[in-house]
Amino acid sequence: MAARPSKTTDTAPRSARDRIFEAARDMFYRKGIRAVGVESIAAEAGATKMSLYRNFPSKDELVAAVLREQSKEGWAWWEEIIARFDTPRAQLEGLFDAFAESSQTHGCALCNAAVELHEPDHPAFLVAKAHKMETRRRLIELARAAGAADDELGDGLLLLLEGSHMARITLGGEGPDRMLPRTARALIREYLDR
Repeated sequence: MAARPSKTTDTAPRSARDRIFEAARDMFYRKGIRAVGVESIAAEAGATKMSLYRNFPSKDELVAAVLREQSKEGWAWWEEIIARFDTPRAQLEGLFDAFAESSQTHGCALCNAAVELHEPDHPAFLVAKAHKMETRRRLIELARAAGAADDELGDGLLLLLEGSHMARITLGGEGPDRMLPRTARALIREYLDR
């Protein structure tokens, strides 16, 4: 799923931590993790650098916290979508319809983080990797529940999904990303209607 930035609509005063978190979330997604410094996050949040470090031990931990929240929201979205359908096959098809409708201009925040953060032990890379491993597990589980004999359908759907994130970034919504639901259905038919 495409993890997306959120906008807080609550009018109550927000804590410095919340303002820093939301500013970082938005800036990391729009500009990239490496391009955004702690000074600019603090300034955008109307906070001090000291306040940022009081709430988050490091920029790396702030990035990881943002990605954990995006992952959590993504799984809530996933559960909401599949709850609409009665069969595993319909759930798979429904997910890909919903993925196509929810694609964002800058793609999946977790994919973007994995591309930017090459260090295998970076706390944020580990969050992104865990999210993608869980995406794979869930797709395989749904595909097998729908009748797939092995992991191939789930893996194929994961490749399709990840590719759609990149196509959206590079070619926009009128590019091949618009083919996501149709291509997913074709792949599902290939594996399940043998």
